[in-house]
Amino acid sequence: MFDLYGYGGALLAGTAGTIKIMILSLVVGLVSGIAGAGAKLSGIRILSWLTDSWTLLIRGIPELILVLFVYFGGSTVINQVAALLGFDVYVEINPLVAAVFTLGLVYGAYATDVFRVSILAVAQGELEAARAIGMGRVTVFLRILFPQIWRYALPGLGNLFMILQKDTALVSVIGMNELMRNAAAAVANTRKPFTFYIAAAVIYLGITTITTVILHFMEKRANRGVGMVS
Repeated sequence: MFDLYGYGGALLAGTAGTIKIMILSLVVGLVSGIAGAGAKLSGIRILSWLTDSWTLLIRGIPELILVLFVYFGGSTVINQVAALLGFDVYVEINPLVAAVFTLGLVYGAYATDVFRVSILAVAQGELEAARAIGMGRVTVFLRILFPQIWRYALPGLGNLFMILQKDTALVSVIGMNELMRNAAAAVANTRKPFTFYIAAAVIYLGITTITTVILHFMEKRANRGVGMVS
């Protein structure tokens, strides 16, 4: 049984919280990354400029500052706007929402260029040939464009996801119930820092190892048939 001085359950609960943040942040990051890539390739100058500014801002500020800004500053901004509109309310941003929103935007800022480059890597001749034989836009996207974009983008997205996994430790500063916060609480109560921080490190390593195996399988599947001579 994983007891660990009575804090094994807390570490497992924190692990579940960390995985939850990872998955939700990944979803937000993929959506914002695709939207950002579409904006950059849209040919609309204002959209391209706004996306470039957004990615520069997110990449240039440390993730910890962004987490603190969204959690504390976000509540302040919302309450001030509400007061200006005549609403007498107090809104406090949930730590999970702040964590997922911030880490998702950070992931999306980097994923934007991964998707953009992947889209540009698809040969235009293949798309033209698909349209020439009568494929509709949806069919072209599902059968020609998306599989190749996914194949080109997956390695880069996988590397970014590995970084995202470690960045989840930053949200402990806003009271999020995740692995690092629970490990720190156990250290404070037992005075055994090496025991619990090593345990946390082993758990993070285990998550990373499982993720690496899954990504390897996904890349292998995405590249099946590539390079084969018919």
